[in-house]
Parts: sequence; C-alpha cells; structure tokens
Amino acid sequence: MRRVLGKISGLLSNRNMVGVDKTGNKYFTKMEEVDGIMKEKRWVVFKGEEDPTSIPVEWICWLNGQRKKAPTPEEMMELEARRERVRQNVALLKKEEEERRAKEGSTGKRVSTGKVAGPDLKSFIRQIPVGSEGSEVEESSVARGSLRSTQENKTEKEKVEPESSEPTGSGATFRPGTWQPPT
Repeated sequence: MRRVLGKISGLLSNRNMVGVDKTGNKYFTKMEEVDGIMKEKRWVVFKGEEDPTSIPVEWICWLNGQRKKAPTPEEMMELEARRERVRQNVALLKKEEEERRAKEGSTGKRVSTGKVAGPDLKSFIRQIPVGSEGSEVEESSVARGSLRSTQENKTEKEKVEPESSEPTGSGATFRPGTWQPPT
C-alpha cells in the first residue's frame, strides 16, 4: 500500500505540463527510471469524459513518441485553419459536381451507366515486345484488326503445346538440376 501511494504522489508531484488542446485536455511528461535508464513518460488527462477520439492527431503523435516536441498553439491554429480550408474546398467541389450532374440530367446525356468498362486489350497486346514466334502471330492478328475464330485458336494451341507440361517417368532416371520447364 505504501508503494502504491508513493507512486501516486510521485506521479502527481514530478510531472510537467506540456500543453493543452482546444478541447481542454492537458498533456504531461515525466522522466522515469526504467531498468536503470531514464525514459520520458507521456500521458493525457482528459477534461470531462475520457474520449480518446477527442485527441488531435498532432498530440497523438507526440504521445506515441513519433514527435520529439509537443505541438505549439501556433502550429495547432495553422493546422486547424488548413483543415477548414480543405473542408470548404470539399464542399465547393461537391456543389460543382451536383450542378454538373443536374445539367447532364436535363440535357439527356448519360455519361456513366454505373458499369466499369474492361481494359483495352488491343492496346495492351501492342505493347508486348516481339521476341518469339507466338507473339509475331498475335501482333499480326491485332494489326489486321480481326480476331481468329475460337476453333483456329484451339488448333494452333494444340500444335504449339506438348501433350502434357508435367514431367513423366518413374523417377529412376532423374538427375538433379537437369529438368527444364516446357517452353
């Protein structure tokens, strides 16, 4: 019991108030010896109800040790002004977007059906470098602008690919480092 009272009195007497945020939460620090090493302990005393969501991000960073120095009142005012400008810009953009949609709705244009279009595969295939026989065939078909029928594609695949891509055998003739995947 004596030990607990000593810790509480040490906590209250040895602390330094570092700052106060706009909601009235007070932030403290204290040097404490842990395993023979002096470490700084940081904490907050809430004003009223303990609500961790009321702590500004800058103070959270300071509490977690991500900042060496506590945020100054000037810094907090600048950041709050910046956040307010961002809120105003978001409101302005939303208003412009609603006006644009209303204008498009009255002219009868439909820009988006809610469905996302697939990728443009032809432009993607053109980007593939020519390096093997198969890519030359694909490039020539794209250049003509027509696609082969599925039956032609099947017969071409049968000619190019071996019957099985898996190695066959009993394992008696296996030599480490000699197997190569099919090309």
